[in-house]
Amino acid sequence: MDKELNTAQKFKLDPFFELSPYLLCVAGYDGYFKRVNPAVCKLLGYSQEELLQKPISDFIYQEDKHLTKVHRDSLIRNVPLLDFENRYVTKGGEVVWLSWNSMPYDSEQLVYAIAKNITHKKRIEEGREALLADLAEANKDLKQLNYTTSHDLRSPVNNLLTIVELLDNSNIQSKVALELIPILKAATENLNQTLNDYLNILSQKESQTAPIEKLDLKEVLSTVVNSINSLAKNVNVQFEIDFSEVTHIKFNRAYLESVFLNLITNSIKYRRLDVVPVISISTTRSHNTNQLVFSDNGLGFDMNKVKGKIFGLHQRFHNHSDSKGIGLYLVHSHVTSLGGNIEVESEVNKGTKFTISFNE
Repeated sequence: MDKELNTAQKFKLDPFFELSPYLLCVAGYDGYFKRVNPAVCKLLGYSQEELLQKPISDFIYQEDKHLTKVHRDSLIRNVPLLDFENRYVTKGGEVVWLSWNSMPYDSEQLVYAIAKNITHKKRIEEGREALLADLAEANKDLKQLNYTTSHDLRSPVNNLLTIVELLDNSNIQSKVALELIPILKAATENLNQTLNDYLNILSQKESQTAPIEKLDLKEVLSTVVNSINSLAKNVNVQFEIDFSEVTHIKFNRAYLESVFLNLITNSIKYRRLDVVPVISISTTRSHNTNQLVFSDNGLGFDMNKVKGKIFGLHQRFHNHSDSKGIGLYLVHSHVTSLGGNIEVESEVNKGTKFTISFNE
């Protein structure tokens, strides 16, 4: 009766073993396969006879043989093996990753195991790790470039400041020149201060965050606008400013100045030539969050085409000779590095709107 029951059980279980897409096998304590299902043969490219004739270690990737042996020794000491990953080499020489769950059956000196092919998952992980490594290297290079650029610009800016200070206004007859000298001095001083701020931030330890302080939005914006006063006047930019709802925010000063500077200069650079450029900057409170809303009536861009690329490094959406694709990247980096968020809306020839939410 028991023999008939065992035969019936075998008859019922064999189809599961033979048809399962998972890799099923029975191995002996001696290190040899005793039985494998067709899925194993298909993946590794060996016949069942070939797989049973050689030690299992012969099919394992060289670098994983020692670790696999350590875990196999635990198995034969009656310790189950769960989610163990190692690599096998197919008959064609391809390396595949497998994830194993194995249970010892000590009375029969056998191990019953099931595995799944995780090669695709591992390749995605390797690709992600490679991408992260590339990004880390690019970030390192960008920081070095920022530091070098800021450092190298200090000397000519300081020289320019010295020249401006040495100018003798009493010997200047031109009224226009006399009006431009204070503007030149203010712009140079602001540039010098910006460079110093960036150098201070870049020289901080990596573990430290940029210093946060309570900032007067109107005052910070005024500093930036004054530094590009000539540029704004040349194109007759009209500013519409309303900070009545939120007058101050907690942020890093250098970062906020950079945000204002890049957004304003972008609006000027990508303005429409058939209308007077208008830049609107306002604040609001939404869901207990302080928000800065920046909009213009410039060229804009097709959101369907540039979605996901807007804040990427070296992304350019207009054929402008002065476009480097860095401004929006810096804006996004400054905002998100301090826990904020930035969203964008835009339409071709209708302008662009940025909504920046600050982390409190």
